[in-house]
Amino acid sequence: MQLNIPTWLTLFRVALIPFFVLVFYLPFKDAPLICAIIFMVAAATDWFDGFLARRWKQTTRFGAFLDPVADKVMVATALVLITEHYHVWWITLPAATMIAREIIISSLREWMAELGKRNSVAVSWIGKVKTTAQMGALVVLLWRPTIEAEWFGFVLLYIATVLTFWSMFQYLSAAWSDLREA
Repeated sequence: MQLNIPTWLTLFRVALIPFFVLVFYLPFKDAPLICAIIFMVAAATDWFDGFLARRWKQTTRFGAFLDPVADKVMVATALVLITEHYHVWWITLPAATMIAREIIISSLREWMAELGKRNSVAVSWIGKVKTTAQMGALVVLLWRPTIEAEWFGFVLLYIATVLTFWSMFQYLSAAWSDLREA
């Protein structure tokens, strides 16, 4: 297996996860900002590695496997951190919903691929908007610069949660439709 720049970027994203967790717990004033910056760098590599792989025609089977895994671990870790920080049900519930959705859709994609129907659960525009809202919410809620910004983060978190349900039901209905036709 040959590693290329997009795959190295994905591996770099995985390597950043323990650092943003560690910084999250450091007891100094700028720790939340540094944690959010590390998360933003990791999120940027998520977009950039895919862009480079497609542009340079360097997609690999290993990269196709590792990229979504790195993304899901990074997001799930951030969701767990904000859940711990706020320690209230109205943050825990959207976080648990988003983590559950990722597990369900990943399992559904794997199952549909085994059936030769992987395109039934391809990434949709709703999923991309959900990811954008989710990343924005996580950056703001990891950083927590002001009360107003936190409320904006909460709003983004709930927008991402609604889009999570919408995209999950869209995936499930497309898969169900494909299975009924088969």
